[in-house]
Amino acid sequence: MPAPAYLLVEMNITDPERYKDYMARAPEAVKAAGGEYLVRGGRHETLEGDWQPHRVAMLRFPSYEQAKAFYDGEKYTLARGFREGCTEYFNMVLVEGVAAPV
Repeated sequence: MPAPAYLLVEMNITDPERYKDYMARAPEAVKAAGGEYLVRGGRHETLEGDWQPHRVAMLRFPSYEQAKAFYDGEKYTLARGFREGCTEYFNMVLVEGVAAPV
C-alpha cells in the first residue's frame, strides 16, 4: 500500500466574501480525487521558530500521485481560478507521508 500524501497550506485571505466562491468548489475537487481535509483553519499557535501563518489547512490523499492528480486536475484548476485576487499569499507544499506499519 502506498504511503499517504499531505498538502500543507498557509494563506492570508484578504477578500473573505470572494474566497467563498473558491471554498464552494475546492472541497468537491478534493473529494473527487480521494482526498480529505484534516485541518481547515481553526486555532493554532507557533511553538518554535518564527513561522506566523494567518490560516493553515492540511489535506490527506491516499498517495503522492493522487495528490498531484488533484492539483493538476480540471476540477481544482477551475477552483483555483476563483481564488485569484482573494489572498495576499497562498503557499502549498506536497509531502509524502510515512507508510503505516503492517
